[in-house]
Amino acid sequence: MAEADRPDAGALVERIRQLEKINEALIDRVERSSDVQGGAFSMFEAAIALEAMVRDRTAALEQALSRLNEANAEMAEAHRDADAARVRLRDAIESLPDGFALFDADDRLLLHNEAYLGFWPALRGRDLSSVTFGEIAEMAAQSGLPVGSLVSRERWLADRLSQHAKADRVHVQALADGRWVQINELKTSEGGRVGIYTDVTEVKAEDARERARELAERNLVLQATLDTLSEGVCHYGLDRRLLVRNQGMVRLLGLDARGSKRLETHAGLLSYCRDRLGIDCTSALEWRETGEQVETPCVLGGRHFIIRSTPLTPGGGMAFSFDDITERVQDRNALREAAEMLERRVAERTTALQAEIAERREVEGQLRAAKTAAEHANRDKTRFLAAASHDLLQPLNAARLFVSALAERRLAAPSRALVRQTGVALDSVEDLLEALFEISRLDAGAITPAWSAIELEPMLAALRIEFAAVARAEGLSLDIPVTDVWVRSDIRLLRRILQNFLSNAIRYTAQGCVSITIAAQEGGARITVRDTGPGIAPEHQEAIFEEFRRLESTQRIPGKGLGLAIVRRAATMLGHRLDVESTPGQGSAFSVLVPLAEARSDKGGDASRPMRPGVTGTQSLLVIDNDPAILAGMAALLRNWGHHVATATGPLDEEAAEAIAQGIDMIIADYHLDDALRGDEAIAIVRKAAGREVPALVITADRSDEVKATLAQARVPMLNKPVKPAQLRALMRNMLGNGA
Repeated sequence: MAEADRPDAGALVERIRQLEKINEALIDRVERSSDVQGGAFSMFEAAIALEAMVRDRTAALEQALSRLNEANAEMAEAHRDADAARVRLRDAIESLPDGFALFDADDRLLLHNEAYLGFWPALRGRDLSSVTFGEIAEMAAQSGLPVGSLVSRERWLADRLSQHAKADRVHVQALADGRWVQINELKTSEGGRVGIYTDVTEVKAEDARERARELAERNLVLQATLDTLSEGVCHYGLDRRLLVRNQGMVRLLGLDARGSKRLETHAGLLSYCRDRLGIDCTSALEWRETGEQVETPCVLGGRHFIIRSTPLTPGGGMAFSFDDITERVQDRNALREAAEMLERRVAERTTALQAEIAERREVEGQLRAAKTAAEHANRDKTRFLAAASHDLLQPLNAARLFVSALAERRLAAPSRALVRQTGVALDSVEDLLEALFEISRLDAGAITPAWSAIELEPMLAALRIEFAAVARAEGLSLDIPVTDVWVRSDIRLLRRILQNFLSNAIRYTAQGCVSITIAAQEGGARITVRDTGPGIAPEHQEAIFEEFRRLESTQRIPGKGLGLAIVRRAATMLGHRLDVESTPGQGSAFSVLVPLAEARSDKGGDASRPMRPGVTGTQSLLVIDNDPAILAGMAALLRNWGHHVATATGPLDEEAAEAIAQGIDMIIADYHLDDALRGDEAIAIVRKAAGREVPALVITADRSDEVKATLAQARVPMLNKPVKPAQLRALMRNMLGNGA
């Protein structure tokens, strides 16, 4: 009998009691009846029959009650078995090393183990008998244990509830105590959720160590590349200490262990070349703060050299290269001796003046040929340096992509510090290389102001966001007002001026505040950055605008001494007047006077208004590059942004064909690919295979006008290596309609 069909024992007893009362009433009625026509006897007989029926029914009910008791005994046994199974299940769950949690269809916690509470200590001591997952997530967010909740509790809570609702993939959470937990959630057949929580802290730490090892290997590759140069190359930083040298220096200058140690400073280099090698022109090695590259012929150790000295701005320091030209000098000497011999023969033979002129023309022709050969050699060297720049930027670009991808993950504090230090080191290398490229662009006059009407408020809002965290970290208050002023200038150069003013003010102010004020003056807007720093003596207020010039009192504070030099050049180019007011011990005020402009109504199209960041959708991207490290770095960075990424070394690879078949939203290609294939040609092949004009961009380390013209003709945007993630993301967002 099914449990639902079994009669209730109490109901049966009550039914029997009612029937007995009915039987007694009938018998009493029969006994009291006095019908003279025999009716009383008939009623008596009916009562007897009724009593027999009651007894039969009572026996049946007693039998049913007996069966009910047996069923209750079986049910009690089943309950005991279920309790035992439940105890065994809980013991099995508690034995798991991972955290375990089971939620029903109403998202209420049914079952969990002690390891689960180990990940969320805030749940200990609470009544979890009817708690929902949403309540658990809220308690975890309030405790501040998840790193994401420290940044934005509401956003972390919304993301976590969304992940739990989908329960379709594995994800990782960073905890504030340095641990990493991997969460694997699945849906049950009854509509509930089951979650497995695994501690993956050691796995994350090992991955960070592997990334650091790869970066060190790439630095070795960079040094090996410099060692392949035939010239001796050395670079001294702003403190005049050696930053890098190649093996060419050791070979050309005959350095031993002691000599190599002497070259660790610029003064040591000068002393070694003067005292040991007997250089005949020490001016070739003099330190210069500014200026262009200078080539000086010198004699060192009995051999002839061309020493090239180049001040490096804005990175700072000086670079020297030693080119051994002994053989070429010997050839020129031989040529000169031949010419002298010819002149003597002409004098001896007393030939005509025209013969002498002919001989001299011949010599001049030889000199022109030698000059042409030298120009060809110089062009060859320029092409070599361009190729070397590409090779140098390849590993740096890959390293930056890896570090940027890693930085966007939730990391433990020690790992985050390592990533930040790695990024700082990459920034230093990038600044050094970018300085070389910037010098060439300045020499070519490639930087010209782009004048436009600029609304100051968006620019100030961006600076407010950019420097708020820096000022807060230094314990300073930052006051940047809201304004409706419009000015006329170049937005990029004006922003650079204000950035450098703010950066210096925060760097050199120990306590107090940094502020910006805007005042009308002489038909323009005077934008002033004030601080409560140590101040600058009047005799030093002009010198601080020179390259690499830093005051003695600020030597211990990090910096290159180029910020204000860049400000002066930018202001001179724009024609904006600079002023500085400062009193020692009372702070400083740096200001720039910018012409006013008429306010524009089409603010939506103003280039000065920063683009709003955000992700509106996942895109499918195809990345093409012949360097596997670049592919891996780009894939890691773009996947961190939430995109689907396919990588290929060429447009005809299987990976590219598969990505095209599945559909792609954008192509990112390197310019120099294998087999003499260019990035724009690869993009054309992919577009033809896809049957449509897929948005595309090219990334290259080649900054030549030829490459720019080629890509401009193909209407393909480009970014220079090393790629800055913010620039890449902004360009992608613009090309994909705010979808990057």
